[in-house]
Amino acid sequence: MALHVITGAGAIGTATARLLAASGEQVRVITRSGGGPEHPLVERVAADITDPGRVAELLHGAKTLYNAAAPAYQDWRTHFPPLAASLLAAAERTGADYVMLGNVYGYGPVEGPITPDRPMRPNSDKGRVRAAMWEQALAAHDAGRVRVTEVRAGDFLGATAIGLFPLVAVPAVLAGGEAVLPVGLDAPHAWSYVDDVARTLIAVGAHDDGWGRAWHVPSTSELPPRELMARLAELAGAPVPRLRTMTPDELDAAAAADVVMAEIPEMAYQYDRELRLDASGTERLLGVRATEPDLVLKELLPSGR
Repeated sequence: MALHVITGAGAIGTATARLLAASGEQVRVITRSGGGPEHPLVERVAADITDPGRVAELLHGAKTLYNAAAPAYQDWRTHFPPLAASLLAAAERTGADYVMLGNVYGYGPVEGPITPDRPMRPNSDKGRVRAAMWEQALAAHDAGRVRVTEVRAGDFLGATAIGLFPLVAVPAVLAGGEAVLPVGLDAPHAWSYVDDVARTLIAVGAHDDGWGRAWHVPSTSELPPRELMARLAELAGAPVPRLRTMTPDELDAAAAADVVMAEIPEMAYQYDRELRLDASGTERLLGVRATEPDLVLKELLPSGR
């Protein structure tokens, strides 16, 4: 029974902890508040993960560090770099393998399916932050100081997922109301099921050849948002969804009123064009397959439906 340390207890951190514990592994979850799932094999610790010395203490004897923590969306520019630097330093100091949860922001706009070996060419502040985090970790790996890898996912789906569509579109669709979104709705889009992300993180961390490269989570769906929400409504027996994209004036007003909404415009390009991930390597080498989309969507339905 190995010890695995997870930073962050959001949807992905919690799912990863539960899956590891269910397989008999010992898990230590670190958050600022000491939160995390309840399980006999899960230890929950309150600590500041921007303190590399404290993280190193908590990593002592651990096989793997999984980072599923992230600052508030509006604070990525200032808060993510020190967080990432702390975790990398702690992994180097202790010899723990380091698995990073990433996303696709660092690629920038791409035509066609994105392969995980594609160079980082970000066109946004948040993309530049994510690209720099990976490049610094990869440099440490290449120098032989630590073993690192990054798992990149599309937009999260699942009962515990947090994001634009789970928080805004899904409740409106299930209630038969109108959902007004700050992004396009009609381009193919990669959706990642929470448990599939966790299973990919674990599979990569357990694979001897998984280091020094990035991996993609197999997408549970690549339906455009409008079509995905239509299928959700169909499963729920709800009316055909009424979805529309905000007008420029509506988006300006929303951005002025809310700090998170103010971060959306620079990433809107991801919905204005297709966003598809090539996860063939994950499927072939790690044996991870995407969960059927209807099973994922049914998680979003009210209990008893």
